[in-house]
Formats: sequence, structure tokens, C-alpha cells
Amino acid sequence: MENGNYKAINWNQVSDEIDKATWEKLTEQFWLDTRIPVSNDMDDWRTLDDDHKWVVGHVFGGLTLLDTLQSQDGMAALRRDVRTQHETAVLNNIQFMESVHAKSYSTIFETLNTPDEIDEIFDWSDSEDLLQNKAKRIYTLYHDDENPLKKKISSVFLETFLFYSGFYTPLYYLGHNKLNNVAEIIKLILRDESVHGTYIGYKFQLGMKELTENEQQSLKDWMYDFLYYLYDNEEKYTHLVYDRVGWSDDVLKFIRYNANKALMNLGQEPLFPDTAEDVNPVVMNGISTSTSNHDFFSQVGNGYLLGNVEAMNDSDYDIGGKKKN
Repeated sequence: MENGNYKAINWNQVSDEIDKATWEKLTEQFWLDTRIPVSNDMDDWRTLDDDHKWVVGHVFGGLTLLDTLQSQDGMAALRRDVRTQHETAVLNNIQFMESVHAKSYSTIFETLNTPDEIDEIFDWSDSEDLLQNKAKRIYTLYHDDENPLKKKISSVFLETFLFYSGFYTPLYYLGHNKLNNVAEIIKLILRDESVHGTYIGYKFQLGMKELTENEQQSLKDWMYDFLYYLYDNEEKYTHLVYDRVGWSDDVLKFIRYNANKALMNLGQEPLFPDTAEDVNPVVMNGISTSTSNHDFFSQVGNGYLLGNVEAMNDSDYDIGGKKKN
């Protein structure tokens, strides 16, 4: 409402060009999980032992929970504190894609897992204490309307940090030329999350600049304390999931590297000494966004291209014989 009247959104008058640029980027990147042929990974899946299958299923169960939190609570919380109408539109887009992300894991489960295995994965994600700890902590902050900037911090930490303990697994397999289509879905999700984290971090920085120096310092202190809390929980969660396959130390390096990226999205200094050079190079190579189109018709892949369309004419109906008048 403005001056008592409801105001139509005008994309020809944009007060923040980042809103428009982000909208265009996100719409260019649109994709759906149903267009990725996950069933082509079944041969690779059958070569994995039970422990590695357990890790794949349960990290995706954890990611499903966190994407559900983003789609059901996160973007709705951020919409209560927007600076522009166009920001609302961008957050609407992000909310929908977070729902696509959450659904994508079910597409993977449906292909790779039995119904009993799927039930066990969801029972685990809905009850595992370390996973629930981070979800509940961020949920509480999303519903704290007294602290809109803490909501944005929570969202960026989730998008750019907490997801990555789960992302490590498919990127690792991609680097070994396994589960390529599962990894393609994750790379599409990664590409979205990169834009989400950068955009929301930018909006946080605008709000941060409006605070006094004392208020900024107080919020920074809280931010780093919150990150320490999340990392402590994430370290325990990583050992819980990955110790059985011996990957925990490498995953923790990847997590710390992405925690630093989250801080940088928020305009802050890195906390951990880990850099890209410390992360398993096989996993780092998997983060690249090279295009992978799966078929001529849908042109779906990490580079996602819309198919070309042309108008039909009478000759298109002349199939296998002389056209009747």
C-alpha cells in the first residue's frame, strides 16, 4: 500500500538494478527435476556398497529437510522485510525454486531407493537430533520479526554453508564419473543457491550500512557466534554421516571453505584458514558450471537452454502421403 492505495509493480521503473538483474538471471536458469534422466545412473548405483548407498540417501534426506525449511519458512520470512516491490518478486521466484530443489531429492529417491528405504530416510531426517538442531535454530530466527538482518544472515548461512555437507557426496561421485545425472541435479541446485546467497547477502549489506557503528559491531559479534554454533553442530553431523566411509576430514574442509564464502556474501572477513586449494580437487572440479544437455528436445542441463519454437504451417500435417484437399 502507498498513500492508501494498492500499488502495481512497474518493471520499467526499478529502483535497485540488482533486483532486475537477479530476476533475469534466475528466470534464465529455470529448470525442473523431471527433465533429468536419473534412471541412467542405475548401473553406477548398483556398484556402490551399502555404506556408500546409506550416505547418498541420508545426505539427500538432510538436504530435503533444509530446502523444505527455505521454501516453507525462509522466503516468507524475508518477504516481510523487503526494500522494494521487485525484491518481493525475486523472493517469490527463489521460494518456488527451493520447492523444486526439495522435490528433486524425491525424484532421486524414487529412482534409486526402495519404498522401505525412502521411508527410513525421511524418518531419519525428521528425527535426527543434529540435523534438527540446525533446522530448528534457523526456523526460530526466521520467525523473529524483531531482527530482520538476523533472518538474512540465517538464510545466507543455510544457502552457502549448511547445504554443502550434503553437496560434497554427489560432487565427489561426479569427479569419479559416477552418478552423473544425480550430480547434474545437484549442480543445477548449486547454481541457484549461488545466486540466492549472493542476492540475500547483498540485501543484508544494504541494511547493515544503515546501522550505527555500535549496532554493526554487535551484529557482527552475534554473526560469528552463530557461525561457531552452526559449525560445531555441523562438525558432529559430518562425523555422524561420513565416518562410515572415511570422508569426514575432507568434507569438513569443504564446509569451512563454504562458511568463508557465506561470510563474504555478507560483506565480512573469512573465519577459517581453509581455501579452495585445501578442498579435494575432484570435488572442486565438480562445482564448475559447464553445460550438459541431456537431449535435443528439452535441452535441459546445467546450462539450461529453452527450445526454439516456430509456427506450424499446412505442410507439417502432410505425413506419409498426399495431403487431402
